[in-house]
Amino acid sequence: MISGWLNNLEKELEQNSPKRHEEPLETLASWIAKQNKNGKKARLNFICTHNSRRSQFAQVWCSMVQSYLGLDMAESYSGGTEVTACNPRAIEALRRTGLEVEHKKSNNPVYTVRDNPNSAVVQLWSKVYDDKNNPGGEFAAVMTCDHADANCPFIPGAAIRVPLTYKDPKYADDTPEEKGAYDHTCKLIASDMLRLFKLAKSKS
Repeated sequence: MISGWLNNLEKELEQNSPKRHEEPLETLASWIAKQNKNGKKARLNFICTHNSRRSQFAQVWCSMVQSYLGLDMAESYSGGTEVTACNPRAIEALRRTGLEVEHKKSNNPVYTVRDNPNSAVVQLWSKVYDDKNNPGGEFAAVMTCDHADANCPFIPGAAIRVPLTYKDPKYADDTPEEKGAYDHTCKLIASDMLRLFKLAKSKS
């Protein structure tokens, strides 16, 4: 179970609150709270160029953090500007946090991610941001990489667009720093999801 991992991360944030992404997190938290006050569940679509690393991390932690905090404020989705496949290095980073991950092999495998056998499930696979499985309107387009943010000036159907960008850990692929780079990005995104939903809760 990941409750211990997230609990340690929460304690780190309490002891040393980061200054990064303060404005976009505030904006997104306010939008989530407003949706909830209007009787709606917020829909967050995390968008990155290949939908293989950062956007997948964000989709998972958006769901898992809410479960950890006992919240049900938002639905999480992810997509890219092109279809590739979930990067196996990112999947291994998720496993190292304690999450259970299963999949069937294919060119673009679907990964089933859960905290434990009885928990909610998040399904991950690479797809475009306007895939039929993603919301077609009234969603937050959360841009997790600079490239997608710069090259997609308009996201059809988005009610709000928020840049929440992270350095791509692929810079460390096939180097001794690979594991550390992926673990760092995974942890960074998880911590920002903790910050986001604590803010959203305080605004509700």
